Amino acid sequence: MTVSACGMQAQAAENIVAAPPAKRFANEGLGLKTAIFAGGCFWGIEAVFSHVKGVKSAVSGYHGGNAATATYEQTNTGVTGHAEAVRVVYDPKIVRYDELLRIFFSVGADPTLRNRQGPDRGSQYRAALIPMNAEQRKVAAAYLKQMQASGKWKRPIVTEIENYRKFYKAEAYHQDFMLKNPRHGYIVRWDKPKVRGLQRLYPSFYRSTFVPN
Repeated sequence: MTVSACGMQAQAAENIVAAPPAKRFANEGLGLKTAIFAGGCFWGIEAVFSHVKGVKSAVSGYHGGNAATATYEQTNTGVTGHAEAVRVVYDPKIVRYDELLRIFFSVGADPTLRNRQGPDRGSQYRAALIPMNAEQRKVAAAYLKQMQASGKWKRPIVTEIENYRKFYKAEAYHQDFMLKNPRHGYIVRWDKPKVRGLQRLYPSFYRSTFVPN
């Protein structure tokens, strides 16, 4: 039987790592910006960014495959090319892209794991950065190199930058999942610790309310 995405129980939550502040700041100008992050089960990544000040929306979806197979059931096979991902719309005057990267790698995704995160296995759970403009790509590349040299992680950094293809919004029941299902076993075991980590490590960026998309 195929393991359900975001559906396994586990014995312990993922580690929280205080990622280093970026040496290269993002300069994206004025106006709202969009970035896409893949970091395993999209429930937790969506929840983390939904609690970050300056984030206007965080939408769960699928990136990297085609429209015909952009469904939960098909992407869960791990052969469609998609990654579970979250499209984040944010105000760079409040939170810069490099700061979102730091938060993502501190509490959202382990950058040393290939094709898996937490209890979930398969290429659909790969951690990846999908920049939406040239500035984001430069900042992302610089930060991955900085992370590798930082010594914060004992294993090599394997997270990659992927070219944007098309983002397909996930089914309605996946949207705002933590907000709607706070007692779900996976949420309690794996994703609430990520939000608590955000609050503890980055109180100036933490927003107590979950902003729905």
